[in-house]
Amino acid sequence: MMNNPRPRLEGKVALITGGASGIGAAAARLFLDHGARVVIADVQDDLANQLIASVTDTANISYCHCDVRDEKQVEDAVSHTITKYGSLDILFSNAGIMGPMTTLLDMDLAAFDNTMSVNVRGAATTIKHAARIMVEKKIRGSIICTASVAASMGGAGPHAYTASKHAMVGLMRAACHELGAHGIRVNCISPFGVGTPLSCAAYNLEPSQVEANCCETANLKGVVLKAEHVAEVALFLASDESVYVSGQNLGVDGGFTVVNRSY
Repeated sequence: MMNNPRPRLEGKVALITGGASGIGAAAARLFLDHGARVVIADVQDDLANQLIASVTDTANISYCHCDVRDEKQVEDAVSHTITKYGSLDILFSNAGIMGPMTTLLDMDLAAFDNTMSVNVRGAATTIKHAARIMVEKKIRGSIICTASVAASMGGAGPHAYTASKHAMVGLMRAACHELGAHGIRVNCISPFGVGTPLSCAAYNLEPSQVEANCCETANLKGVVLKAEHVAEVALFLASDESVYVSGQNLGVDGGFTVVNRSY
């Protein structure tokens, strides 16, 4: 049950890639609670359908199977959103993978290419097709991408993942420049470690173990970063409260990327 008497996304339509689990699922629930109509685009059909079945407002949330590596599937997800709800005000480009967990010397370049295809090409494709609709319909939309602390530094993630998240920030800044003329805002969110299914599977750990490891290395103590915390930042960037915020890589990292921990 929503506590906020004035929904922050009332009347808006959001498309969330990678919306079936983790940060995307937390954002889907939060956006729905704040009055948005939400389309989940993902490849995890069972998880997406379970999420939809778990909410009460099922009329305002739907699912479209979408592999962001396939431009036709991305275009279809955008078309589904317009057909279903008549608009597209928010794109949360959140789909991503961790990629190969190897040293650079042992890098599987096919796995590297796949990581770039999902994390960078996938984001570029969703931005392309969402922005086309926003420009065509003169929607002053908000585009949000999930980056990472690994977008700002080395050693905070696997090599391919780090490269892809650096590229995502560059893509965001280029898109901010072009789309600003149409009143469209483009931003990134860069969270510290979260115990999502993605990170748990990558490191073969339980959520509590991922969280414990992150808390040990975190700069800000006393808070365990959750997917819901990142979703709250996405809500801010999706809402009119951030009406003049664009081109930013907003860290949700407790200061991790701006302090020297060796001192």
